[in-house]
Amino acid sequence: MAGPLVPREVTPQASMHPADQWELEGFTGALWSLGGGASPLDYTFLPQMISIKTPATMHGKLCGGDIFVRHRLTLEGEAIIEGPESYFFGVTFSPSIEWWNARQTCAWYFSAGGGVGILDAQGYDVPGGQGQDFNLTWFVHSGLKFSLTDSCSLNLGLMFQHISNGGMNDVNPGVNALGPTLGMGWRF
Repeated sequence: MAGPLVPREVTPQASMHPADQWELEGFTGALWSLGGGASPLDYTFLPQMISIKTPATMHGKLCGGDIFVRHRLTLEGEAIIEGPESYFFGVTFSPSIEWWNARQTCAWYFSAGGGVGILDAQGYDVPGGQGQDFNLTWFVHSGLKFSLTDSCSLNLGLMFQHISNGGMNDVNPGVNALGPTLGMGWRF
């Protein structure tokens, strides 16, 4: 006859540090034009972004937490709901700096970079409209992320984006836009 059942001791697996993991993020938001030497038209963008981040390339300690730098590649699809154009599709690349608290429950992130994209430019037909379909873009994106599980986080941020053709055309008003973002991240 067998003896009594005794629970087996299970040792929890150590979770990987966020700096050692890849991360896939999805963001949505709303950006409103600021003016400031760019197009005099009011613009409203609704960006939908998917980013992939590499494991950290630089890692250190700061204020009791971990700070690290990783690479970020982002695909963007933006509906333009106010303005003469109707869409912007782009790809951007940037470093991403993250500072995680010691318990790895929240982090501050900062990313700034640029890339290229296309939109349905209105050229000379609409004063203040963008001059050509092919455009350059650069951005600054910063915020906080909160760990929901060992591999999932909620992100709240603020993004600035500039879109223009960089003087490749006589019509180059450009657009400066700023607004909040909301996202989810999955580390693997």
